Amino acid sequence: MWQVRILLVTLIALTGCQSTHETLLANGYPPAYADGFDAGCSSGRQAAGVISGEFKKDVPRYLKDPTYAQGWEDGFRQCKSLRESEELNDYQERHRDQRERDWLHEKDQDAGRAYRAK
Repeated sequence: MWQVRILLVTLIALTGCQSTHETLLANGYPPAYADGFDAGCSSGRQAAGVISGEFKKDVPRYLKDPTYAQGWEDGFRQCKSLRESEELNDYQERHRDQRERDWLHEKDQDAGRAYRAK
């Protein structure tokens, strides 16, 4: 199952202007899976806090069509995780930059004290 997830994330990253739905279809996934993945992905981004994300789930289809349901679950998990990972990376980047600025400030302060002491 993890191999499928890696493949899907790779496909999403390589699509460029092509939609995820079109990419999945072009790579041989059934239309029901692609439909579910697309809806689940939108829902996953919304669950991760993306304001423009929209929760989408065709519940009757989800309950009757296991291929749609699997696509929805995969899309939801992957896109939610991807967005949360992006948020974490952004947070760490901001804090790393602040730590670097703090270190540079401390280094400059120490250099200033060293030069004044002579």
